[in-house]
Amino acid sequence: MNRDAMLPRNALSIAIALALVGCSYEDNAPAEPPPLEGASIGGDFTLTGENGEPVSWSDFDGQYRTIYFGYTYCPDVCPVDVQRAMAGLKLFEEQDPERAAQIQPLFVGVDTARDTPEVLTEFTDNFHPRLIGVTGDEETLTSVAQQFAASFSKGEETEAGGYLVNHTNVTLLFGPDGEPLATLPTDEGAEAVATELRKWVR
Repeated sequence: MNRDAMLPRNALSIAIALALVGCSYEDNAPAEPPPLEGASIGGDFTLTGENGEPVSWSDFDGQYRTIYFGYTYCPDVCPVDVQRAMAGLKLFEEQDPERAAQIQPLFVGVDTARDTPEVLTEFTDNFHPRLIGVTGDEETLTSVAQQFAASFSKGEETEAGGYLVNHTNVTLLFGPDGEPLATLPTDEGAEAVATELRKWVR
């Protein structure tokens, strides 16, 4: 076989090798450390779940976890953030079901008067079947929020009794040992969220 006849086959071999390298790179952990590595964020807690039973952070040891502090009556920010985070999770599930199944999403309802287990169930069911809502009394919620570098405060009531709740709107991703990994870019949409999950969930 002459040299000219070998070139296409060699080129094809190189192309295949490069493609395989590319696939392998996608599945490998990124070279840089997680953005929140070493941060003093997180910790165990016990709140009340959608069925009225206690739910603890440690219940999900061994799983990746996302957590968001908001409230079910939020007119705009919470629904958008949660929708984008859960749409990103669904997209990741389509791309890599096995890895995505390791993620447990949590929504912490900080409106103690209105975020009842029943209301939380209705809220979370709108976004993802595995999203779990939890809540508690104000003292406990304040303590838990502080653990996760979050905060909330009740706004001024209207004459009709309505009110808003000011709150941190960041979705955090934690690893199987409860270690903080990254924030999810919900402001950039579902694809960006899926990309971030794909980067850190092994």
